[in-house]
Amino acid sequence: MIRINLLGSPKPKGKKNSAVNMPSFELGNLGGPMVQVAGVLLIAGALNFGYWYQLDREKKSIEMQARVAEQKNRELADIKVRYMERQKQADSYKRRVDVIDQLRTNQSGPVNLLSMIGDTVNRTEAVWLNSMQDQGASVAIDGTALSSDAVANLISNLQKTGFFRNIEIKESYQDESVKDMQAFQFTLTCEKAKS
Repeated sequence: MIRINLLGSPKPKGKKNSAVNMPSFELGNLGGPMVQVAGVLLIAGALNFGYWYQLDREKKSIEMQARVAEQKNRELADIKVRYMERQKQADSYKRRVDVIDQLRTNQSGPVNLLSMIGDTVNRTEAVWLNSMQDQGASVAIDGTALSSDAVANLISNLQKTGFFRNIEIKESYQDESVKDMQAFQFTLTCEKAKS
């Protein structure tokens, strides 16, 4: 039994007491063990209800956030579909433009090749072309030169253009049919550089 004195006790007159007297009161008997168990169960039930209420509020909050996220996901899915359609249109347009650019390049490609080889042969002395064949990745050149040095100069000038990366002489021989001067027939294979 706990006793609490609420009135305080009078101080004894002769003794100096350094301890402070606290008020106290008596609770008496708190009932039987059943009342105490019921009190503990009531407190535990109240704490459990409070915890359940907090979890229920969190659940509702999470459900609300999930609904908002699903709505945003649907909106983004619609935007993604529109983006993919536009991307397909852009890719289609780019392919068309690339085809047109390639056709323009192919259209002017032979003209540029012929002009470049013509200028190179004109700058090289004592060389004439008999034929030129564009074979896609390479060009075959047949011609006549007054000396083997002129053929070497032509190869050097073709390399300087940067249009070809590998120039090989397939054949070079002195033409016996020309009687009054020295003439060399030559065949070159020029591999085009990637541009």
